Amino acid sequence: MERDLKESVDPALEERLRLLIDERIDAKLASIREKQPSHKKRLAVVVSKGTLEAAYPPLILATTAIALDMEAALFFTFFGLHVLKKGSAASLRFVPLGNPATPMPMPNIISALPGMTALATMMMKQTIASKQIVSIPELLDLARESGVKLWPCQMTMDMMGIERKDLIEGLEEPVGAATFLSYAADADITLFI
Repeated sequence: MERDLKESVDPALEERLRLLIDERIDAKLASIREKQPSHKKRLAVVVSKGTLEAAYPPLILATTAIALDMEAALFFTFFGLHVLKKGSAASLRFVPLGNPATPMPMPNIISALPGMTALATMMMKQTIASKQIVSIPELLDLARESGVKLWPCQMTMDMMGIERKDLIEGLEEPVGAATFLSYAADADITLFI
């Protein structure tokens, strides 16, 4: 019966049906392409703090954005620039003073005692290592290798007397607020950390 059906179908009709189906498929694909954004989604983050606990969120978010096929840029300004200084990433400190969210909350008077920042930093780094979380230097390497734009703030460099040679290798050229804001104006996600 199937053979009889195939023999009875007019080859010209079969060709017209094929063309009609192809046209509809092409039209559907074109409408899907039109709905897709013309550029990759974009993450823009201002990094303004140079402590251990403040360095993790922007680096994790930026490297995750890249893994999700987004663009990402981190603008290191004021104390955030400290993260990019040679040798600083491995020695960032965790400051418990005035931080009520510390894993082991303590009164500010105790946190202010000499040596408490060093003790808190050591404990935090032990926790990070025991949980097998990558270090800040490793995250910086991953960010550079994956294409995160790591922008040092030129004004902050000038203000603090930091030269390009004082910063780690593999960074974008230092930029000002106008360059970052131009990038952030087209960002889908903009954060201040």
